[in-house]
Amino acid sequence: MKIGVLSLQGAFIEHIAILQKLGAEALPIRLPRELQGLDGLIIPGGESTTMLNLMQSYQLFKPLQEMASSGMPVLGTCAGMICLASVIFGNDMETMAVMNITVKRNAFGRQIDSFESELSIPVLGDSPFHAVFIRAPFIVDTDPQVEVLARLPTGIPVAARQGKILVSAFHPELTDDTRFHRYFLEIVTPG
Repeated sequence: MKIGVLSLQGAFIEHIAILQKLGAEALPIRLPRELQGLDGLIIPGGESTTMLNLMQSYQLFKPLQEMASSGMPVLGTCAGMICLASVIFGNDMETMAVMNITVKRNAFGRQIDSFESELSIPVLGDSPFHAVFIRAPFIVDTDPQVEVLARLPTGIPVAARQGKILVSAFHPELTDDTRFHRYFLEIVTPG
């Protein structure tokens, strides 16, 4: 199984390490020609404006958008979630718009307001998932076809799935818990 990890900016090295630990072939993606033969894709956390601009500069935006729209399994974490969202609350920045969610950028405040939380994510089992939020977004609204997978204790949605697109406001690559990535790999190769 070949999983591409968008490697223009952000926490791509950590995603590659977890995928390799789980036995998947993880490929850094920087150019359109590197998209051939992928079974899935991860768009990591980082800075969403920079990431979207770099996708445009490297001619990756349209191919990635088309792949996600046509059913390629995609995981977007933090900034990756923003890139995949159809609407950014209070911002008209062009996103890939492949997931019917509205997100709010830097929703919890600045870097100093970053935090960690134990989340109940039933699709991962009974044990709580230790989630790391760094200048994190959150989901403001979802269309009915979007399944919310996790909420903060306050009720704010922070992980969701629509078909083969999986997103989280937190950074699952920054913990030793591989369950979120394993869940994504199950989406890539069900059964």
